[in-house]
Amino acid sequence: MDIEREIFSKTIVDFNKLIDYGFRQENDIYKYSKKFFNDNFQADIIIDKTGQVFGKVYDLEFNLEYTNIRILNNNLGFVNTVREEYKSILKDICEKCFEKEYFSSMQARRITKYIINKYGDKPEFLWEKFKDYGIFRNKNNNKWYAIIMKIAKSKISNESGEIEILDIKVSEDTLKALLKEKGFYEGYHMNKKNWLTILLDDTITDSQIFNLIDDSYNLINTNK
Repeated sequence: MDIEREIFSKTIVDFNKLIDYGFRQENDIYKYSKKFFNDNFQADIIIDKTGQVFGKVYDLEFNLEYTNIRILNNNLGFVNTVREEYKSILKDICEKCFEKEYFSSMQARRITKYIINKYGDKPEFLWEKFKDYGIFRNKNNNKWYAIIMKIAKSKISNESGEIEILDIKVSEDTLKALLKEKGFYEGYHMNKKNWLTILLDDTITDSQIFNLIDDSYNLINTNK
């Protein structure tokens, strides 16, 4: 059970905050230790230069790593309590030293920040089956104007692997024009007459995407 990955998923560390929190820096590694559960256990947390979090819990009475917290068993009340206290330590670090990142690619993250800063709309993740699908909706009429999704490249091209895409609403004339350019496709999972898919792999510049997002917002906003 990867407790750390569960808690720090889709987050990015602010290294400056780690030192203030109590981490000590050793070269490119940040380390933090804390006793808990009446000082019977100790959590040792390491964060590497990429922001990845690693943790171990030690039973101080026996001076051994306490690996039972990695085993899910609802019948082990004591183990569950130790695990929950350890998770509380991790969650506090996450809250105070990390920032939320909703998507994987850097371009998707920049686009999300643009939308949040300009329109105040954070992505909503509506589907359990599609956890990487985030929609942005206009607060004035509750309509969607942008969707970021992670899909298999094979869904829209002959390439393999995964990619994040952006779906936005456009006019029919804009759609016809942009489909002739690299990086643009007919709307994936949306009405192909007025929705456009954009690859979020820096094929298209941020500034052009920002302008298209603004157009999509305005198109939705005029249809209240």
